[in-house]
Amino acid sequence: MARSGRLSPSGDQRESGRQQILDVIRAAESIARIDIAKATGVSPATVTAITAELLAAGLIEEVAPESSSEARRGRPRVALKIRGGAHLIAGLKVSHHVISTVITDFVGEELASHEMPLAQGRMPVPVLCSQIRRALELTCQKGGFTIDDLSGVGLGLAGMIDAERSFIYWSSSLEERNVPFGEAIARELPCPVFLDNDANLVAKAEHLFGEGRTCDNFIVITIEHGVGMGIVIDGKIYRGTRGCGAEFGHTKVHLEGALCQCGQRGCLEAYVGDYALLREANISSGSERHRTLASLFQAAEKGDAMALSILDRARRMFAMGLANVVNIFDPTKIILAGARLSFDHLYSGKVIGEMRQWVVQVDAPLPEVIVHDWGDLMWAKGAAAYGIEEVTARTVKELANAAA
Repeated sequence: MARSGRLSPSGDQRESGRQQILDVIRAAESIARIDIAKATGVSPATVTAITAELLAAGLIEEVAPESSSEARRGRPRVALKIRGGAHLIAGLKVSHHVISTVITDFVGEELASHEMPLAQGRMPVPVLCSQIRRALELTCQKGGFTIDDLSGVGLGLAGMIDAERSFIYWSSSLEERNVPFGEAIARELPCPVFLDNDANLVAKAEHLFGEGRTCDNFIVITIEHGVGMGIVIDGKIYRGTRGCGAEFGHTKVHLEGALCQCGQRGCLEAYVGDYALLREANISSGSERHRTLASLFQAAEKGDAMALSILDRARRMFAMGLANVVNIFDPTKIILAGARLSFDHLYSGKVIGEMRQWVVQVDAPLPEVIVHDWGDLMWAKGAAAYGIEEVTARTVKELANAAA
């Protein structure tokens, strides 16, 4: 499924102006036309013409001016804001055990959410597509609307994904490789689906709602079943040429080392991910002694030497990986985010201390490292924000085509 994407500098000037004005209105929440002109550098006459189009299309609405003595002295300044009812957008995050879904209006206000358990973590493409549809249907039922009411769906999966082509090279959620997933999911859903790596959508969520709101250059690292990374540079997600950039979990930390779920050996994830810790624990014990991470951590708390050794190695591997991230990117901050933060072996002061030892030393402060503990619905909110961006871009293109 090809995507409209964001507008290019060489695109239609009027189209670019519509997008720019919508972005300014969304960022400001409500803003007068004259202030839009100041913020964008677009002439007041052009702002008036474009906002008239956006009002007619139902994308924005006027906000009545406040009744104040200052407003009564002259002509009141009517403000504009995004019209929440213009579109319904869904955001989904597929994890190993659950699909988390949130549905928002066009402003981004949450209308309904749901978490649907999965019986299996890895499945064939048609099965995953049907599970995604089922998760959407259940969430829509909660909100009192139907799946046909949705204008777009943002979807996050773990794996190596070309977001521009909605193509999955590999995902821990799928049995197959090299899947044109956009085509498959389009057969299940009546609206456009915008696919991306789930860690990228966490970075988007952090930038819009979380610890990255005041920062345009930061890195998010997530740890769940696997290890993910989202990179924000100058306020934009960096994906790489093939859409496979930021694969922190698949950087190599041990020559011919442990087997990773991606099929290669020596990946960081193969020493740090959920499955890797349990695999090592059960191999070392010679039996399936630990079925959950909680069991492994409880053993470590009781002083079990094997459990302590496994977690200590994971901690050191992770600290080395963090140092490499700092040495390569030198970000303003690193956000350690996700649902695994109740297990703090990878988020402790000891990890950060070892990271600092392995970072190239200069006479300047090191990046701030922040731990942000939230659940899967935050991932889904990032996916919804992505969906809102893409639906906005598509709608602007449609306005441009209609005006041509």
